[in-house]
Amino acid sequence: MNSPLPDVAAAVLAAAIRAGDRAALARAITLIESKRADHRKTAHLLVQDLLPRTGKAVRLGITGAPGAGKSTTIDALGTYLTAQGHKVAVLAVDPSSSRTGGSILGDKTRMAQLAIDPNAFIRPSPSSGTLGGVAAKTRETMLLCEAAGYDVLIVETVGVGQSETTVADMTDFFLVLMVAGAGDELQGIKKGIVELADMIAVNKADGDNIGRANMAAADYRSALHILAPRSPTWTVPVTTYSALTGKGIADLWAQVLDHKEKMGGSGELAELRRAQQVKWMWTMLEERLTARLRGDPAIRAKVRQAEAAVAAGQLAPTMAVEDIAQLLGV
Repeated sequence: MNSPLPDVAAAVLAAAIRAGDRAALARAITLIESKRADHRKTAHLLVQDLLPRTGKAVRLGITGAPGAGKSTTIDALGTYLTAQGHKVAVLAVDPSSSRTGGSILGDKTRMAQLAIDPNAFIRPSPSSGTLGGVAAKTRETMLLCEAAGYDVLIVETVGVGQSETTVADMTDFFLVLMVAGAGDELQGIKKGIVELADMIAVNKADGDNIGRANMAAADYRSALHILAPRSPTWTVPVTTYSALTGKGIADLWAQVLDHKEKMGGSGELAELRRAQQVKWMWTMLEERLTARLRGDPAIRAKVRQAEAAVAAGQLAPTMAVEDIAQLLGV
């Protein structure tokens, strides 16, 4: 992708993606994750070119505490969907290695069935220090996958920090996975995550754990009653299922489709998508300003001086911000 004509490179890559070329899709995602200026220009042209082919896929975010079975659930759900004729893309966002910045969880080994499914595409993406542990280019990656013909996009969060909020801001349906039998269930659910949820599903409802799973589901339903609903159109359901046996997986998907129909009919889904586009714009603008702060040697030197002055108590943080803003011309 070192072409001196980024518009030509973008057009060639866009055509291959529209044709469903998986290798081209993988190269394109690597391109948009690059921090090189020439790659960034080609990536912007590529996304703009493919934009008319996007917007029709179901965008599903999934989170859950460690041990809730996120990857097993995605493997089971994705395999169920491809059997129904869908094309599924999984964007599994990993915590970054502190040494290399790379993905450290090895998503494809955790989704054994989907990894060999010709109608599935799994892309592990390192978070690279981005707020909430979500890859900076996840939104662009989603658009590329839609343009390549994937009609169900699943974004898995790392289940820590603020990643849940970030993923909820880029998906249509936010599924929160829980597990019973691990102590006081209500201690393991954060109020903020519950407020984001479009559905809560209790995993591992199999064998002698079925009773505990049902009890946990009842507790979560009670917890939801004290929260004001986010939408007048949708009541957050709480269900049980087993990713291991596959029981209840079809019901999970049925709820996603029901949500899409109701929210689409009320106009809320379209409004949600518009709001997400605006948030995406602001996120990219903030990233650009931050990149300039870190990338311009002269500005970086002055920022370090300001930091030292603030740390020494010689300069008020408010004044430091004003000085740095002037450097940026804002």
